[in-house]
Formats: sequence, structure tokens, C-alpha cells
Amino acid sequence: MAKKKYKTLIGLDIGCDSLKVVVCSGGKLKKGVQVPMPQNLMKAGRAVSPEALGELIRSTLKENGISCREAALVLPNDVVYLRNATMPRMTAEQLLYNLPFEFRDYISDELKNYAFDYAMISTPEELLRKPGKEDGEETEDGPGSMHLLAVAVPFEVIDEYRAALRKAGVKLVALAPTVSAFHELIGRLPNDGENAREDCVLDLGNESIRMYMFKGGRHVVTRVLEIGLQTIDQVIADALSVDAHLAHTYLLTNHENCQNAEYCLNTYGNIAVELMRALNFYRFSNPDSRVNDLWICGGGANIRPLCTAIEEALDLTVHDLSELVGDVEDAGTYAQAVGITMTGD
Repeated sequence: MAKKKYKTLIGLDIGCDSLKVVVCSGGKLKKGVQVPMPQNLMKAGRAVSPEALGELIRSTLKENGISCREAALVLPNDVVYLRNATMPRMTAEQLLYNLPFEFRDYISDELKNYAFDYAMISTPEELLRKPGKEDGEETEDGPGSMHLLAVAVPFEVIDEYRAALRKAGVKLVALAPTVSAFHELIGRLPNDGENAREDCVLDLGNESIRMYMFKGGRHVVTRVLEIGLQTIDQVIADALSVDAHLAHTYLLTNHENCQNAEYCLNTYGNIAVELMRALNFYRFSNPDSRVNDLWICGGGANIRPLCTAIEEALDLTVHDLSELVGDVEDAGTYAQAVGITMTGD
């Protein structure tokens, strides 16, 4: 997650349903392209064939006149371990040595098979200079504690993605998990340190829905709901007697206004109720929470009746994450790909 300056960078968001490619300069979206992902090419966040994935990326870049050859990649949630960690103040070398021990209760495989990295959420100086505290005096988190977002990724996964990008003629210069991409985007919002704002990023994905909670621009927790657009696909498939793949196409294109069919509206309502329960649980677990803003992204962000149902069920101010991405058409679709370029910019 180390930052380096690049004038122009490709951002890649490789999902099971589609490939999103953006061209960004200085964190600003200049161009976005989305192409369907061949069936069964991606499984649990990994390419079944890195060569086929590389060829798909290569042809997408060529067909859309994208000449940049340096890329940042979103690591799928399925292939990473994430931890919010608070550690004593130490040097970067000491930190990298100690990071693997933060994952020993979560990774059953040998730790030597994983790459470990981190993003600093709060610097030691910020923690030491809380109101009423002098340098060297203990804070509530201990003397000079550091808040980190720590990540572990199998070396094998990194090698597979590097091989795919080599096949595409692209150099991988940065990779980070989804939450890092959202962290960069939420970091664009104005924030008062004494009254830290709270935000929820809602990623309406194909296989699941994820609620990323941020406080003061810092990631707090992620809630995963094992429902997604596939749930709606199945309802359409059953109602219209078609297979799930065709039903998904119907949903995205609003074939014969199916998005507003009663069977879909009922499903939106069920999804909204599950999200309301997840939000209520978060507030119960965090009594001082003042989350007010919800930022919607992902494939479901373009399904307006679904977004309306969510807005009606949750007592939050709802935004499209495209507000933080750019004015390119369907900008919210490319949120993760844009955010990831900022981790390497």
C-alpha cells in the first residue's frame, strides 16, 4: 500500500460479473469502460485461467484506445484477510516484522505463504496530540498507539494477477483491497476532527451486499449480507421461466420494465429490511454512533427502484458514490477502480 506518484494510471476492478477499467490522472476519472466477464472465468476472487483474464484485459484496452501501461488493481474480498489493528508505536521495520502475528488466529495456512502490508489510519503524532494531552503522555489507546488497516494476501494470488497483467502488456504498480479504495474516496469528504463524521458505503454486488462503516474517514467495520443481485435474478428467472444468466441481463437492461414488477419490488423490500437490521445492530453495538450518510455503489446502484426501497427503509441521507468519483456516465460503477488508483497515486 506504499504510495508512489504516477501521472496517469489504469484502475482495474475484476468482478465475477464484469470487468471495470478506468483511466485516472491525479485521482480524477478520465475514462471508464465496463465489459461482461466470461462465465466461470473468476471463482472466489481468483482467475481460473490467468492467461484468459490477461487476454480479456489486453483486448479491452486495445478496443477502447487505452495506451497507459501502469495499473492498480482491486483485490477481491475473497482473497484477502483484513484487520483493524491498534499497535504500540514502532518503526516501519518493526511493524512489518510484527504484522503477521496479528493474523495468527485467522490464517490456518503457514504465514510464510502470505504477503503482509498496512495502511496507517492514524499517525502516532495525531494520537499524541489529542486535546489535553502532551507529547509522551498516554492516550486512551496507550502511549503513542497506531491505528492500522492490516492486510494479508497469499503470494500465489499476487503472482496470478501479475501473470494476467503481463499477458495484457500491463505493469502492476499497486494493489489493495476494496476497503482501501473506499477509504480513499471517503477521505475526500470534509471532516471535523472533534466531531468526526460517520459514513456507510453500501456496495450492492452480484453475490453479496457489503456495508463498510467509516468514522472520521477511518474504516471501523464491514458487515456482509449474503444476498445480492443474484437474489433478484432468481426471482425474475422463476417469474419469467428463463435461466438465471438471462434473468440477470433482463434486470440490468430493465427488460419490459421488469425492475418495477411486483415480484422485484417485494424482493427489494426484503433486501431493505435486512439492511435495516444490519444498521440497527451496528448502532446497538456502537451506542455513540452518529452515522447519517449512506453512499451507494456497485451494480445495484443503477437499479433505481432498489435504491428507492433502501432509502425509504433507512433513516440516512442517501448519496450515489459517483458524487465522489467524477462526472463520467455511470461513474458510480467505477468507484472501486477509481479509488484504487489513488492508493498508488
